[in-house]
Amino acid sequence: MSYMETNGFKYSVSVNPATGEEIGRTRENTVEELNQAVRNAAAAQPGWAALGFSERKKRLLKIRDYITDNADRISHTVSANSGKTLMDAMSTEVLNATMAINYYAKNGSKVLKRKRMKGGNILTVNKVSFVEHVPYGVIGIISPWNYPFAIPFHEVAMALIAGNAVVLKVASNTLEVGKIIKECVDAGGLPENVFTIMNLPGSIAGDAFIESGINKLFFTGSVAVGKQLMKKASEKLLPISLELGGNDAMIVCGDADIHRTVGGALWGGLSNTGQSCAGVERIYVQSSIYNEFMSELKERASKLRFGLPGDINAEMGSVTTQKQLNTIKEHVEDAVKKGGKVFSVEPPASYKGFYHPIVIIEDITEDMITVREETFGPVLAISKFDKIDKAIMMVNSSDLGLTASVWSTNRKKAKQIASKLEAGAITINDHLMSHGLAETPWGGFKNSGFGRTHSYLGLLSMTQPRVIIDDILPGVKKDMWWHPYDQGVYDGLKGALEVLYSTKLDKKVNASFKLVKTFLRSFRKN
Repeated sequence: MSYMETNGFKYSVSVNPATGEEIGRTRENTVEELNQAVRNAAAAQPGWAALGFSERKKRLLKIRDYITDNADRISHTVSANSGKTLMDAMSTEVLNATMAINYYAKNGSKVLKRKRMKGGNILTVNKVSFVEHVPYGVIGIISPWNYPFAIPFHEVAMALIAGNAVVLKVASNTLEVGKIIKECVDAGGLPENVFTIMNLPGSIAGDAFIESGINKLFFTGSVAVGKQLMKKASEKLLPISLELGGNDAMIVCGDADIHRTVGGALWGGLSNTGQSCAGVERIYVQSSIYNEFMSELKERASKLRFGLPGDINAEMGSVTTQKQLNTIKEHVEDAVKKGGKVFSVEPPASYKGFYHPIVIIEDITEDMITVREETFGPVLAISKFDKIDKAIMMVNSSDLGLTASVWSTNRKKAKQIASKLEAGAITINDHLMSHGLAETPWGGFKNSGFGRTHSYLGLLSMTQPRVIIDDILPGVKKDMWWHPYDQGVYDGLKGALEVLYSTKLDKKVNASFKLVKTFLRSFRKN
């Protein structure tokens, strides 16, 4: 991506990373335009919330239907702007987003409707409590370039069904996808200013959003930037949700179905050219099947086909940015220097874009960058283990913990292993696809993030709880514990304690008379 100026305005120039071809230009917004967008959104949000769940659901389903009707065009745009394959664009972006919108539209009311709370004690049986879920107001979303359609649409849909207005900053590298997102949301017929897209440089966007007047920020990106934003947000007590990536691991048990497991490793690790925060990066294989696993992994990896965006048969696309391509190369070079044994599958020499070979690294060591950090590319780092406890220890040694997976034909054993892994989502005999399950929470342990999106937890995260407590007992002039105080009030409240919790029957009986006497004063003015 590059920039140019025309008539005093700065424009971002979008390119196809697989070919270098220019595919669009987008005017860059100013910080003041962001601030004005937030003010406009704040003014529009109460009217949007007042429409109610039923009407908001209708608008979201119109968005769903528009995406469905334009799925081919959207997939081609996503593919061309990000470099990912057309199949990845359809399956992990367009289908993923559409299912999410449908889920949140149809379940938002169920999760967020006003609920009566079950009473906690007979002593306060006259107090009836209700919890309401109040929209924050204006939700700010800063979304990444690796899944530029699906990731923001999950959060946009959750925010909108909850009654919030949304200001979205899409990644500077995928602005053409941002235009498609706006087109889709506009098809829902939302009131003006309820949804706005901004184009701000990533270097200033975080601070600008925090200072803009939004009521909550959702950020997906790097650990380093996430920590900076959390520190900055703390100064304003601005709620923030962070999804900061992972260095996800597979544990392959000796009784795993090797054919399925190899297929899962290749798709989970190489889908989207490995640029998935929850993609497979580390694979720990039990020694008894290591050689057989590696033989099939290399054989099947060598058959994967590189292709240009729009090629329906392509299984490997290009990396999205030059910066990320450089990071991947650095991690591989570091592994080689430290003794890693590399098997690679090269893209066609005629491809001039940001293509990187498929790389499988054996003999990995804990000091390799690719083992310690997120490589975010088509690289699989593989090690063997003898005992399951050792594999669990190696998986948990990372300071990242977004997702992980366990592969075994013994599901009971797999579940036991899964319960010991330090990650936000554990899949058994699968990997990566959990982001597409809108009903499941999304977020990680440790440095992989803070807070949860998706599922009922994600819907709740778009609101603040407000409790309303109603006294339903007629004729009451004061509560038992109100003024004026005297010995009788003290004895009555102590009596309540003994009636409820004493283990001695005679004490309970004696205390009940004191409690009743104190309770009856509630109906007197004095």
